[in-house]
Amino acid sequence: MHAVVLHAFGPAGNFRYETVPDPEPGPGQVRIAVKAAGLHLVETMMRSGMASDSLPPLPELPSVFGGEVSGRVDAVGPEVDPAWIGRDVVTSAGQPGGYAELAVADVASVHRLPRELGHETAVIVTGCTALQFLDVARLTSDDVVLVTSAAGGIGRLVVQYAHALGATVIGAAGGPAKVAAVRELGADLSVDYDEPGWERQVAERLGGRTVTALLDGVGGDKARAAFGLLSDGGRHVTIGNASQQDFRPDPETLKERDLTVTNALLVLLGSPEQRPAYEARALAAAAEGTLTPAVQTFPLARAAAAHAALESRATTGKVVLIP
Repeated sequence: MHAVVLHAFGPAGNFRYETVPDPEPGPGQVRIAVKAAGLHLVETMMRSGMASDSLPPLPELPSVFGGEVSGRVDAVGPEVDPAWIGRDVVTSAGQPGGYAELAVADVASVHRLPRELGHETAVIVTGCTALQFLDVARLTSDDVVLVTSAAGGIGRLVVQYAHALGATVIGAAGGPAKVAAVRELGADLSVDYDEPGWERQVAERLGGRTVTALLDGVGGDKARAAFGLLSDGGRHVTIGNASQQDFRPDPETLKERDLTVTNALLVLLGSPEQRPAYEARALAAAAEGTLTPAVQTFPLARAAAAHAALESRATTGKVVLIP
């Protein structure tokens, strides 16, 4: 089969599109003919060799990245019901990785793909993470919510959910096209945070109201500007750091203003036993239209280009590789 293999940590150009042996399912496993593989920002960080307590451990090299796999079961291992063969499925635990034409997964980690969803729109990782993120944020209809990186894969779902909940939603993204996309999702206000002084525009438009919940996926200077809009007693929940720049609020300011800061990613990594239930919820929400992802696809052979585009924040929505 063909797969995208990383032999050395570093830039996206280190990926190689190669022919490798077909994986064989072991006991309790199924093999999946991959129709779509999700690509995520955390994988670009791991590919570069970044190590952090808030990231999964770096893999041994050579490695095939990508746990999120959607496709059709074409073989089963010992102790697995042959009825799985031919079923459309999705999993977040593909092995050796989803950047390939074939992957294997423990049958216990596999979900049936709802009829309403195509392989490209199975949001098992992005949707699962968004729902966990939202549970940590504890939003209500009374909140004024500011979502950064609002045109990204997770950001789009968060905007949709918060809008459906009845909260006042402000979506911040980079560039006119992304701002327009966020507006179409139902944001009450969408702003371009690449423009200087965007936070003053938000404050003016709120007309005296203040942000009660900041849901941040970008970090750095943009997160710092957004943090300045939080009301006393507000919540700052982070799910990512697309800018790869640190922003750490002053502890004294947090105490004086009764602000809370939570890194949702650390919460998620610390509760892996909850993941299957969240994945099932995400699939159900996508099937019923509560969470609707935008998808940008790249051929599997262009995985390096997909990584580069995601890192430069040139993508919108969920990035998917197609074998």
